[in-house]
Amino acid sequence: MLQIGAQFYTLREFCKNTDDFAESLKKVADIGYKTVQISGTCAFDAAWLDAELKKNGLKCVITHTPLQRLTDETEKVIREHDTFGCEYIGLGSWGFDASKGHGLDRFEPVLRPVAEKLRKGGKYFMYHNHDREFEKIGGKPILQILAETMPAELMGFTLDTFWVQAGGGDPALWLEKLSGRIPCIHLKDYAYGRKMAPIGEGNINFDRVFEKAESGGTKYMLVEQDDCNGEDPFDCLKRSYDYLKSCGFC
Repeated sequence: MLQIGAQFYTLREFCKNTDDFAESLKKVADIGYKTVQISGTCAFDAAWLDAELKKNGLKCVITHTPLQRLTDETEKVIREHDTFGCEYIGLGSWGFDASKGHGLDRFEPVLRPVAEKLRKGGKYFMYHNHDREFEKIGGKPILQILAETMPAELMGFTLDTFWVQAGGGDPALWLEKLSGRIPCIHLKDYAYGRKMAPIGEGNINFDRVFEKAESGGTKYMLVEQDDCNGEDPFDCLKRSYDYLKSCGFC
């Protein structure tokens, strides 16, 4: 059964210190979410997060962890995720900027050793796309190149519905293409004018997204809205939750 959750990058402006972060966890639990992704928050102690999650009946199922920590502190990152019971460890983006050492050719040499260590530690490395991954090189979208470069047993994809559509792709089709390596995905609606919107208020065909996510082995669908267009992010998360609940998810 697909479970829905909240991506805390949506609430990053409300998580700049641990007091506000704790309050935001409570508010998300009060909306009805049971799972979360931790990303874009202030620094925190793993034991503190574990306690706050348990206090609010929440489970952290995936994080976005800075690249430098993934490469330089891999074992520590694994221990921290053990502390708060999180299996999936994600990277939010790869710059694809050769001048900064983040060219496409550096992806596999830098991240395969990380992914191998995570796997040995009982974790699974997840990569999150933006629209840039739909630029074609040699006739193939970068996302396809990444999937062919890194084996499924080492890397999954936190496929983001908005960014797939923004890149000119079909979210449901890409969920099908990446079947078996999409345990966590991001739900984000696409409204007229390239605006991010609460789920159900834009134009993405989520019935197909849900169908392909389920058949592709997705466990968690995390609601994310990077830009709430001046609206209250908590209200946007609630509207998404209400829509998803009306579709039979919880």
